[in-house]
Amino acid sequence: MSQHLLIDRSDAVLTLTMNRADKKNALTRDMYSAMAEAIASAQNDDSLRAVIIQGSESCFTSGNDVSDFINVPPSGPNSPVYDFLKAICHATKPLIAAVNGPAVGVGTTMLLHCDLVYVAVDAKLKMPFVNLGLCPEAGSSFLLPRLLGHLRAAELLLLGEMISGQRAAEIGLANHALPAGQPVLDAARKAALRIAELPPSSIRLSKQLIKQGVTSVADEVMEREGEYFASLLKGPEAREALTAFMEKRKPVFS
Repeated sequence: MSQHLLIDRSDAVLTLTMNRADKKNALTRDMYSAMAEAIASAQNDDSLRAVIIQGSESCFTSGNDVSDFINVPPSGPNSPVYDFLKAICHATKPLIAAVNGPAVGVGTTMLLHCDLVYVAVDAKLKMPFVNLGLCPEAGSSFLLPRLLGHLRAAELLLLGEMISGQRAAEIGLANHALPAGQPVLDAARKAALRIAELPPSSIRLSKQLIKQGVTSVADEVMEREGEYFASLLKGPEAREALTAFMEKRKPVFS
């Protein structure tokens, strides 16, 4: 398991805490692998009823670790990032996210696979794929229009601009916007414990019915996005944008 992922199993809840404060919880291959393995194994563990994904009181995640990403780009459907995306896409137990501070790139798109999302009012959600010469990932090109409608999805994906947690709750990207810090983590924990008290078969089937027809399409879209993403990543636009980011000339994550 990655040293940058804290794993807690208590009170029938699996809690995954991204723990890389010095890098704003930027996600590495090891972190993706550890989260994918933990979420996948939870599906067959009858002692666990819900899964929480969270960061700290001040940061969810700044997205992919760019240096790790450039040195070893996603290699296809068997890469760690896709293992994680498949795990959250196919999870049969409720996924709950607690978002404080930055939620960049996959930090926002992973929320589309969650069943409950609690954000800080001042959280910063952003999907800067076009800023980096890339395209949407994690099935977001399908899930986001389905959730928000075409116009709002296009605004977020084509302009790549940041929105606050308050705005995310207003447009339906999150359930509730709360005071930053511990209240967000507490809200996610409270929801998970509530789910843990309910009949597990009812919860499982209810989630299955809510997501019927969605998971299979999202799965197909993720593969198609992955092909385009990999192709763009090799192109001059992405190389220039990523190099500029590494050199801090373009603050695409600000």
